[in-house]
Amino acid sequence: MQKEGSGALERVVIVGAGHAGTAAAMQLRNLGHAGPIDLVSEESEGPYHRPPLSKAWLLGKTNTAAIAFKSPEFYAENAITLHLGCRVGSIDRKVHAVQLADGRIISYDWLVLATGSRARRFPGVAVDGAGVHELRTLSQAEALRKALRPEARVLIIGAGYIGLEAAASARARGASVTIIERESRVLARVASPAISAFFETHHRGHGVQFRLNSTIAAITPGSARGWAVSFNEGGVEEFDLILVGIGAQPNQELAVECGLRCEDGILVDEQTRTSDERILAIGDCSRRPLPLYQRVGRLESVANALEQARVAAYVIRDRQPPAHEVPWFWSDQYDLKLQIAGLSFDVKHHITRGDADCSHFAVFHLNDAEQLQAVEAVNAAPEFLAGRLLIASRKPVDPEALADPGKSMKEIAA
Repeated sequence: MQKEGSGALERVVIVGAGHAGTAAAMQLRNLGHAGPIDLVSEESEGPYHRPPLSKAWLLGKTNTAAIAFKSPEFYAENAITLHLGCRVGSIDRKVHAVQLADGRIISYDWLVLATGSRARRFPGVAVDGAGVHELRTLSQAEALRKALRPEARVLIIGAGYIGLEAAASARARGASVTIIERESRVLARVASPAISAFFETHHRGHGVQFRLNSTIAAITPGSARGWAVSFNEGGVEEFDLILVGIGAQPNQELAVECGLRCEDGILVDEQTRTSDERILAIGDCSRRPLPLYQRVGRLESVANALEQARVAAYVIRDRQPPAHEVPWFWSDQYDLKLQIAGLSFDVKHHITRGDADCSHFAVFHLNDAEQLQAVEAVNAAPEFLAGRLLIASRKPVDPEALADPGKSMKEIAA
């Protein structure tokens, strides 16, 4: 089959309409792809932004129109066929086709897997959307929003981004919040001890209670409230509702079943190609090279989804993909904006700049060559932005200059 640009109108099927899949479809049109684009989603809602779900949506400060990527008319105008409420049942690599669960078959010239990830389940507890919740989709966010009452006692399992963001929203709604975390600190898997300590203190100041180094022995129906939770270290407490936020696992089942290489995610190269050159994988479901760190990893972030979507579109259009970006992440909690650039691999030195007591500071992480590996910035956009540039440049950084708030970050990054 000829490549597009030499006469063929290749059909692109994208499985998953989250940030990665939808961005890939839009980017293809921006790059002049004229062939059919099919965007398949298990959800019945049109493509939407997910970060507001744990914040503005729970607070009742946004609506479906505000979080939608585009209006429904946009997809029709750009000849992007939306298949909503549809699940792909199988992939036939030999004939280049996907079969939907309802039996329909869609052929493809290029297949993009943007199947995302799903919440890890807490063993022995069924998520019912009434008393036990997850927070990954719009429907789940709406169920949780309705359950958050001022008098409600809420247990959040897991002190990661989702748990802390939901805790901040629940406290703003007047609910009582307890967070249980098996690790010794909050954000243990994604942030440094200094950032963990700061956010724990801030949440405690807003009335959130923590049970760190703690695990659950059993969850059973309560007598006074919905659930009685027994802790392995002793004690029983009752809660009206439970939110499970213990991480995510990639939706790689389709890839595994059709024989693609997978390892905690669908394995891809720097151009998002899987072990089948006509199938690409992007976003949370993919395990990708991290060139800056000589590693591979699975990144769960909007920034990663958008970057890989661009790369995939360039590959399909037979163009040179853009340069790799520095990974970055963010989280909004109360009046705090946490922005992280880079990954803390091979770190030897930690430099703090600014004043944590004023909720305006940054922690820089350098390797033994004094190259910046990562920066964590709290209400400190200049440090975050300059940090991204420094990480990408790989040039050595003066630790004393980083620690001196009198030194301009623009000057340091120049």
